[in-house]
Amino acid sequence: MPKAVVVRSAGGPEVLEHSDVPSPVPGDGELLVKVGAAGVNYIDTYQRSGQYPVPLPTTLGLEGAGEVVTSNSPGFAVGDKVAWMSVLGSYSSEVVVPATAAVKVPDGLDVELAAASLLQGITAHYLVHSTYAVKEGDRVLVHAAAGGVGLLLTQWAKAKGATVVATVSTDEKEALAREAGADEVLRYGDFASQIEKVDVVYDGVGASTFDQSLASLKPRGMLALFGASSGPVPPVDPQRLNAAGSVYLTRPSTGAYMLTREEFEGRAADLFDAIRTGVLNIRIGGRYKLEEAAQAHTDLQSRKTTGKLLLLP
Repeated sequence: MPKAVVVRSAGGPEVLEHSDVPSPVPGDGELLVKVGAAGVNYIDTYQRSGQYPVPLPTTLGLEGAGEVVTSNSPGFAVGDKVAWMSVLGSYSSEVVVPATAAVKVPDGLDVELAAASLLQGITAHYLVHSTYAVKEGDRVLVHAAAGGVGLLLTQWAKAKGATVVATVSTDEKEALAREAGADEVLRYGDFASQIEKVDVVYDGVGASTFDQSLASLKPRGMLALFGASSGPVPPVDPQRLNAAGSVYLTRPSTGAYMLTREEFEGRAADLFDAIRTGVLNIRIGGRYKLEEAAQAHTDLQSRKTTGKLLLLP
């Protein structure tokens, strides 16, 4: 019988239950996949806690990679290695994946690397290529630069010719950010007074960094607020954008940057190519058994981790 991580009531990591579940049955246009690895993301903790409500009981997890064992889609065959994102229920040994949410994993790319990279990699891709298209000579501020998205943003921005300023919380994380290419590394706090103004801030931290992020921008710069690991940002008076120098504030989301199948496949192809050619180095910061999901959530939220966390069924 398949195993899964089930949430029956919203709460802390202790509500995560490792349980037997019925074997899922794929419908038309769907794949049944044996999960090789499932990614752990901050959004999972929001769904677990009730900050992002989901119908309960539910199985958590939005991304992973594995092998197709049943295919009801002409685009995929039994035995194909696939990765997927935005499929609730991925913390499981078997999962039904809509073919529209899956992409094939190229030959030579490890399943764990695919699971560790797709959601955060596509997030980093649209942030540096579309939300604010980084170009040579730009100054970029990346918060939580030793985290999963932060390391990718730093590497991709450097590959595009930018100067990267990073914020981290520890010496260990500073070393990782510098290894990824960061030119300057600061601790949180009054970082805005310590740096030359930047063209764009990529802020996945939220409440605790927002004011300083806004103060770090050049006139007409952009603050891309893509997460809230420290809590949600309170409502903002638009006059603050005027006072900061006619700056831009955006709250991008993955769905808005993958409106078509072609856009999804294109971003995934760019990501996997960047990994295979060495532009991006994917750091797996922790591997946990499926039954250790609560510990993975605890470690992620305590900011003890670097890189990507994986659950291995």
